[in-house]
Amino acid sequence: MRIISANLNGIRSATNKGFLDWLPGTGADVVCLQEIKAQLSDLSAQMQAPAGYHGYFHPAEKKGYSGVGLYSRVKPDRVIEGVGIADIDSEGRYLRADFGRLSVISLYLPSGSSGEERQQVKFAFMARFMPHMQALMAEGREIVLCGDWNIAHQPLDLKNWKGNLKNSGFLPEERAWLTDVLGQGWVDVWRTLYPEAPGYTWWSNRGQAYAKDVGWRIDYHIATPGIAATAKVASIFKDIKFSDHAPLTVDYDFQP
Repeated sequence: MRIISANLNGIRSATNKGFLDWLPGTGADVVCLQEIKAQLSDLSAQMQAPAGYHGYFHPAEKKGYSGVGLYSRVKPDRVIEGVGIADIDSEGRYLRADFGRLSVISLYLPSGSSGEERQQVKFAFMARFMPHMQALMAEGREIVLCGDWNIAHQPLDLKNWKGNLKNSGFLPEERAWLTDVLGQGWVDVWRTLYPEAPGYTWWSNRGQAYAKDVGWRIDYHIATPGIAATAKVASIFKDIKFSDHAPLTVDYDFQP
């Protein structure tokens, strides 16, 4: 089973850059999208359901902001929009699809990089999302949370870690929170497969970060141990730049 996570930084922009043309050749079974920055009325028929896929979306209430989506070859048994917390759900940050004994979730954590107010929003999200992570684990299902977590966990996960110790995305509180998530039994699939490979998925638009590969690993597959153990190979697609993020693909030897 092939699952892709892709922060598009605008689904319309990414489509114009060839994302939907690239998608059919990937062989993906499920594609998790973040930061679609669009309402349903903004999406073309192809964006809503590319050939061979069913499409589901949880847009933000604010136009041109945030929002998540999911494409799947097989129609899900159930789709859940949001976590049931009004201010989180108004920003369109969580979309879950159930397939048999598997749940795949497209997740977009807030960024705190724009200032202290948004950093506090991020901390509030983290505090309230932790019990949800615990509840998910307690369901006893196999679950893959794909998405932009906006946190680089360890020094290996970003190029210039020493210069970012006081910056959002690499703050001690954020890193400790992600450590706590993994301490509950959740598995960071890329890091398990590739203990020494940086695996950058995001590059700043400033300077020549992309050209120089001065990146951050902030896009993850975080999975329950059962399906995580079946992960065979993962890759980051950089041949075409659809966004300031690169799609992260993982192949699982797993049938829902």
